[in-house]
Amino acid sequence: MPVDTGHPAGPAATRGGLAPLDPVLLKLGGVLSLAAVLAGLDATIVSVGIDSLASDLGDPLSTLQWVSTGYLLAISIVMPLSGWLADRFGGRVVWLSSVALFVAGSVLCGFAWSVPALIAFRIVQGIGGGLMQPVGQGILAQAAGPDQLGRIVGVLVMPVLFAPVVGPVIGGVIVAELDWRWMFFVNVPVGLLALLMALRVVPKARSGAPVRERLDWLGLGLLSPGLAALIYGLSSVGDHGAGSLRAIVSLIASTVLLIAYCVHALVTKTTPLIDLRLFARRGFTAATTNSFLLGATLYGSMLVLPLYFQQVQHRGAIEAGLSLAPQALGAAAISYFAGRLTDRIGPRGVIFVGIGLSLIGTVPLVFVGAGLPASMMLIALTVRGIGIGATMAPGMATVFGSVERHQAPRAATALNVMNRVGGSIGTAVLILVLQGQLDHHTGNPAAAYGVTFAWALGLSILPLFPALAFPAKNQR
Repeated sequence: MPVDTGHPAGPAATRGGLAPLDPVLLKLGGVLSLAAVLAGLDATIVSVGIDSLASDLGDPLSTLQWVSTGYLLAISIVMPLSGWLADRFGGRVVWLSSVALFVAGSVLCGFAWSVPALIAFRIVQGIGGGLMQPVGQGILAQAAGPDQLGRIVGVLVMPVLFAPVVGPVIGGVIVAELDWRWMFFVNVPVGLLALLMALRVVPKARSGAPVRERLDWLGLGLLSPGLAALIYGLSSVGDHGAGSLRAIVSLIASTVLLIAYCVHALVTKTTPLIDLRLFARRGFTAATTNSFLLGATLYGSMLVLPLYFQQVQHRGAIEAGLSLAPQALGAAAISYFAGRLTDRIGPRGVIFVGIGLSLIGTVPLVFVGAGLPASMMLIALTVRGIGIGATMAPGMATVFGSVERHQAPRAATALNVMNRVGGSIGTAVLILVLQGQLDHHTGNPAAAYGVTFAWALGLSILPLFPALAFPAKNQR
């Protein structure tokens, strides 16, 4: 439901053609962004500390990979439920519960006595983590409305963009100076702060009556296992190759389940978890498809870039994380201005500029095999980050501007599912390419990474096509 912030947004309140952002809305967004920061930090910190877990708990890395895989699968299973839960119980209740569950899972992980226990507690964490972001986006979209959404997204993605940089540094310090359990305990104060602030800032729905929509149990039984099988299959492709039995079986199962869900969603009389009829709206389809493709290029390259710094330039985990700082700084620096431009002139022009800059910043990476100078790498990552940052606000503003306010929770579910699936596919593709090129260019890993970045450039071109369908002006 829309939230009345109590501030006028008429012509008298405008400045430079735009009403100033409501301070109440800024506080709300700041609190909600803490959860996204929390999830981002957790993922990167844990990835740095896997080796420390192996040496302390005595289990092989093949088993410990489930510490990360179990978390990702839990997210994929529970994320489709986020829209229905927000409609049924209210966004505030679901968001507070998800953060509390994430914090509780973090405490349990810190006290885990074995790897099976740790994996189980990471699943608890993943259930909370899978709900925090889409529910928070739905709350924010309903509170802001289309007139302020671009700018508020632009302001509040800034801290989120730093998580991939700060996470490895914190993880490296913890591994070097503290016990691995602090990788999880570090989440607790941030999570508790978010909960305490949210109790005062996150609004209740104006209407006290929750939506009494019956849960689409059949859709849940098809969609959640289908997404889990897809993400597990793609992860297996990256770890064991496209010909591995587990990858083939998982991907076939996911295809059958997801096709069955699409058929069900189109004929059911119950509101489906992801309403495919929303895709009949041009802006919604363009923005979610763009999110899918941007997820493919962003998450894939975010895995390949640190590997390049470690394997080719022989940097440690902390230094490799810091090497991504130019990209994060570029994205953070432009995000507010991109949001402001989106609210002022509309999303299409802004997102084209963003995609173009991300392409310009990716081109030099193709030539790392020829010995790319450090200064050129710095400039390339900065420009690439500016491009990435410029695509976020117009994409999200278009998604929520193309639906009614009461549909925001379901729209957020679709947006996040598409982005995560795209990220999994992009990661699997680039890892497969990298593995094949490393085998081909034995003794010259830089050349292998050059070819892999060429594929990343190809993936970066694809978002141009759905961007053509973006609305020229903001939708109301």
